Amino acid sequence: MNYIDLKDKNEAELLAMLKEKKLEVFTLNAKLKTMQLTNTSELRVAKKDIARIQTALTAVRSK
Repeated sequence: MNYIDLKDKNEAELLAMLKEKKLEVFTLNAKLKTMQLTNTSELRVAKKDIARIQTALTAVRSK
């Protein structure tokens, strides 16, 4: 996911995506703790996606 994909979305769409990504991070953390996660880089990518979404939310709210 790139920031370019996010900058055209409205606040409601971004909040929905943020909620979805936070749930994904929660499940990935649970899998990591129970040794079920084989690709640990997924967790890092999901966290970076959350940061991108939050940056886009800040930009939308400041307009």
